[in-house]
This record gives sequence, structure tokens and C-alpha cells, in this order.
Amino acid sequence: MSVDIGIDVAGAEEFQQAIAHFDADMQRRVQEQLARWAEAVTAEARRLVPVRTGYLRSTIYTRTVGWSAEVGAEASYASSVEFGTCYAAAKPFLNPAVQARLPELERFLLEALDLAKSEAGV
Repeated sequence: MSVDIGIDVAGAEEFQQAIAHFDADMQRRVQEQLARWAEAVTAEARRLVPVRTGYLRSTIYTRTVGWSAEVGAEASYASSVEFGTCYAAAKPFLNPAVQARLPELERFLLEALDLAKSEAGV
């Protein structure tokens, strides 16, 4: 035997729509802010990278897909510069760039959430 208790909460449908809008907007805003942050990390890495010919600096890139961001360098010797070798000392530029910009990441993400909440009316 089942008992159906039909409780109609006033505004429930509007609330569900607001939450759905918030979810979509939040994802978009977080992705935008993550891309913005990754570009700042890339700019910092380009500023920090040791330059002899400029090629290594020209290969520093940012890729953002969904909820992830990748900052790196495509030059074949980038890891040797970043981590060093048995013949040359490390001259890190990627890790320090991430570390320098890490405090901004939380602020960027909180801004995205606040904007999404205000737009959704939540």
C-alpha cells in the first residue's frame, strides 16, 4: 500500500528554474574566469622565462577545456630549463608563475559564483 502526500510548495517550480539557470551560468562563468586566470599565469611565465633567442618564450601556451586549464611550453627543451639537468641548473618559470597567481584563483572563482548567483536570482 502506498500513500501519496501531495504537498505543493509555492514557488518550487520557479526555484527549480532558478537553480537550473544558476547551474548553467555558474559553469560558464567559472570557465571564463579559469581562462582569465590561466592567461595571467601564461603572461607571468613569459615574463619569468630565461631568454636567449626568444623561442622558448614564444612556445608558452594556455589551453582551457571545461573545468581545466593547462599552461605549458612546447619547446622540446622546456622541461630541461624548468627542472634543470645534470649539466645545467634549473631556471623555473612555469611553477613560479602558477604559484604567483594561485592566490588570485580563489578570488576569480568566487567572483564567478557571485555573478552566477545574482543573474539567477538565487
